Amino acid sequence: MAATIITVEDLRDFKIDLLEEIKKIFQSQTTTQTKKWLKSTEVRKLLNISPGTLQNLRINGTLSYTKIGGTIYYPNQDIDKVLENNKVNANP
Repeated sequence: MAATIITVEDLRDFKIDLLEEIKKIFQSQTTTQTKKWLKSTEVRKLLNISPGTLQNLRINGTLSYTKIGGTIYYPNQDIDKVLENNKVNANP
C-alpha cells in the first residue's frame, strides 16, 4: 500500500474548493425557497411601507395582486420587477 503525501497547499486548495461548493448549495437553496406569493404584511415589511402606501400601489396598478377571501397575495416576481424598474443608478 503506497503512502500519499498531502501538503499544506493541497489542504488549502481542498478548503477553497469545499467552500465554493458550500456557497453554491446555499445559493441554490435560497433561490428555491423564495415564496411565489407574499401576503400584505410580508410585502410591507419587505418594502418598509405603510398599509396605505401598499394600497396606493394596488390602486394605481403598480403591484398586481390576487384576493382570496379577505387575504391579498402579491406575486414575488412582480415585486422584484417594481424594485428593478425603480432602481436609481449611483453613477456620477
